[in-house]
Amino acid sequence: MSLEKIWRSRARNRNGVAGPAVALTASLFVFANPAYGDTQMTAATTRYTAATSAEPAEADDIAIRPFRSEVPQAALDDLRRRITATRWPERETVDDFSQGVQLEKLKPLVDYWGTAYDWRRAEAKLNALPQFVTDIDGLKIHFIHVRSRHPDAMPLLMTHGWPGSVFEMLKVVDPLTNPTAHGGRAEDAFHLVLPSYPGYGFSGKPQAAGWGPDQVARAFHELMLRLGHKQYVSQGGDWGAIISELLAVQAPDGLLGIHINMPGTVPPNVLRLIRNRDPVPSNFSEEEKVAFAGLEYFYGKGFGYAEMMNTRPQTLGYALADSPVGMLAFYYDKFTEWTYSDGEPENVLTRDDMLDNVTLYWLTNTGTSSSRSYWDAAQGGGGPFNAFDIQKVPVAVTIFPGEIYRAPRSWGEQSFKNLIYWNEVDKGGHFAAFEEPQLFVDELRAAFKPLR
Repeated sequence: MSLEKIWRSRARNRNGVAGPAVALTASLFVFANPAYGDTQMTAATTRYTAATSAEPAEADDIAIRPFRSEVPQAALDDLRRRITATRWPERETVDDFSQGVQLEKLKPLVDYWGTAYDWRRAEAKLNALPQFVTDIDGLKIHFIHVRSRHPDAMPLLMTHGWPGSVFEMLKVVDPLTNPTAHGGRAEDAFHLVLPSYPGYGFSGKPQAAGWGPDQVARAFHELMLRLGHKQYVSQGGDWGAIISELLAVQAPDGLLGIHINMPGTVPPNVLRLIRNRDPVPSNFSEEEKVAFAGLEYFYGKGFGYAEMMNTRPQTLGYALADSPVGMLAFYYDKFTEWTYSDGEPENVLTRDDMLDNVTLYWLTNTGTSSSRSYWDAAQGGGGPFNAFDIQKVPVAVTIFPGEIYRAPRSWGEQSFKNLIYWNEVDKGGHFAAFEEPQLFVDELRAAFKPLR
């Protein structure tokens, strides 16, 4: 039975029309750490329910299996209990963000999380979309797969980053797959594949070292082929940018092009200057000086989180696994610095936006495994902004003003030999699809138009 047949049969049954169905309900606790006793773990075991089917023999043998999130209530009760029991530190000794997340900013968010936040609403958003899991190289990969009703839609792989998840992408799903309902044309349509990065969300946690970005890129290419998308484009920021760039370096058959919103363009000599704390060269253009200043700040004052994950993810992971408020503070720090919001992430993201994302990390206990993705990447050397040498695959870039550094086109032209699109927009930050979904959609439509 094909994936599309399974999904359509499930949809027909939801609409009350008789037909063959194979349904699977997989509790997230199959992928999380058991912590709630025998009764809860029994309830959290993967459960299959199969109705009569015209092709019953294939029900347990298919490579791609439908998925739903069903968090045990005990896990949500435990989260609120832990929030209530938080032991708070004293207030910072400065009046700004220079020591990190400020107490007066975090406390109201935590209070909302522990009293009014509704995970079931977030869970319903996920379960309203076609979700699946499949095994690639021995690891479960969770993904959302939304097919456009427009037959000539372009298949698009979109990969999230850290501290993000598939929740980052949900605001753009319908505009990208159903463009005629959102000011676009049928020719703008995409089929979407949104995987959860290994060790994040509902994907499996690597049990051995080796799942660096190069391996993830190959696995995601296999995913696209497994779904029948023999030709596709790839998009991403943060890890998603790195995965897209590595795909372009690997240049597998069928990859038509990439779009990135955190480009790796920094030349080696610039990285040496930054590491040595040398001044910006006087012959740099104004755009290059702006990029240099952003890199100086990041590596001088904003890199501590990454250095910890690069070198001691397991040590950090004990705190992330035990304290929801500790996890929230660690991630809220990045929402504060990396959104285009003057240090007020609530200006561009709702409390629910941020908490949906963080709660997913908490409930799946992926604070540690997601941190290890940095360690795995660090074993291969390099950094998040290092220049990629992409010779042939078409590359499109959008520069958002709140990105960690604002890459200048001159560096992009050195890295990307087939640069088909470069645009600098006036709003949005590191979490571009999350912060400015309409602008993000417009950019993807324009960027990939030459490849249709």
